[in-house]
Amino acid sequence: MTALGTRSSTRVAAGRWAFVDMVPSDLPEVVAIERASFPNPWTGPLFLQELQVGFSRTIVARGDDGAILGYLCRWLVADEIHVLNVAVAPSARGRGLGAALVRQVLDEAAAYHVVAVTLEVRRSNTAGRRLYDSFGFEEVGSRPNYYGRGEDALILRLPLDDV
Repeated sequence: MTALGTRSSTRVAAGRWAFVDMVPSDLPEVVAIERASFPNPWTGPLFLQELQVGFSRTIVARGDDGAILGYLCRWLVADEIHVLNVAVAPSARGRGLGAALVRQVLDEAAAYHVVAVTLEVRRSNTAGRRLYDSFGFEEVGSRPNYYGRGEDALILRLPLDDV
């Protein structure tokens, strides 16, 4: 990245995956993962809108064959990064890709000297909560019915000093 919050075309390889910025042609694969991952998935137009927002970045993880196996969408606003959405294809789960995507964002946060990373996670999402716990995220609040009636969000925060 060249300036705070700007997009980069840099390809970062980490282990079995390459991490690159999402481009519009990635939309079908990203939406397929989204639909397989969430009961109320984001739409294609919503992902395309995020690609137009200067402080938003969506990172995709590509496997050796070039297929998209996961993604993470984040905002960089002022001195914080807020993770909006993260998902891994069902066929790629349980191999550490979710953690690798979070690590990409934490490395970016450290490079920009932001003070914290925040996100919301479904109270019922035990796998996601376990992932975020492994990085030291702490619950700082909740949003009742955030994901629909009866489905609360937990607000998690990771001070960058802990990274």
